Amino acid sequence: MEYREIVAVTGLSGLYQLMATKADGAIVRNVADKTTRFISARQHNVTPLESIEVYTTGDNVRLHLVFMKMLENEATNAPSAVKINDNAAIKAYFKGIFPEFDEDRVYVSDMKKMLKWFEILKSNDLLKEEAEMTEDATEENAG
Repeated sequence: MEYREIVAVTGLSGLYQLMATKADGAIVRNVADKTTRFISARQHNVTPLESIEVYTTGDNVRLHLVFMKMLENEATNAPSAVKINDNAAIKAYFKGIFPEFDEDRVYVSDMKKMLKWFEILKSNDLLKEEAEMTEDATEENAG
């Protein structure tokens, strides 16, 4: 399983690995519990994580960059230590690791998702440095 295969599905919590697409939907596997299911294109939208960007006060940044910042700061400011129901603590955490966040356009609900997704990705060893991801893509294109 690779980071580029991971998708978010509207209406469903958690993250999913895109297994196959069909004309009327997709087959996905839950990253956390490994259950596989069909999702209808009529009811759900599928968004690859690598296409998600986060609003900042400057240029938008890819979600993966935010995850890398979370990983870098984990020793001093662990995401798992943030209480998920304390909005002020969540905002303070993100302001500490990524001061460029646009506070008017990045909602606390988005930050909560990022915290949950980070834990899922980390526990499944899906967080790689940007350089590693580029090397993997280059090797696959060459092969």
